[in-house]
Amino acid sequence: MKTKNFLVSGIVGGIVNFLLGWLFYGLLFANVFPQPEESSSTMLYIFLGCITFGLFVAYVYTKWAQITTASTGATAGAVIGLFIGLFYNFFNLAMVPGMELQLAALDVGISVIMTAIMGAVIGKLG
Repeated sequence: MKTKNFLVSGIVGGIVNFLLGWLFYGLLFANVFPQPEESSSTMLYIFLGCITFGLFVAYVYTKWAQITTASTGATAGAVIGLFIGLFYNFFNLAMVPGMELQLAALDVGISVIMTAIMGAVIGKLG
């Protein structure tokens, strides 16, 4: 595994994920999903979560899967996004009062799209 490729692709992928989250959750579906509090620490933690996820996907791509193209990165990202989205939303359906199946399904779809785009970027840079 090339450490430089892992770090660069993971950080850039995390930034892409953060910006896509802002686009999907902050703009396109802002009236559907609950919005976080407007504080610098909240946005910092969201950003750090996105960077962590980008580094995770980059690690999988560079260490285990040897993914080095945008198309295979997008495909693998879509699969990862599907499973992460399902995992997260099944727990939300069980634990969050008022969580609806339609909202969970929408969130899974957004997760697939966002992770596919992030995966394409990571695959291209990796």
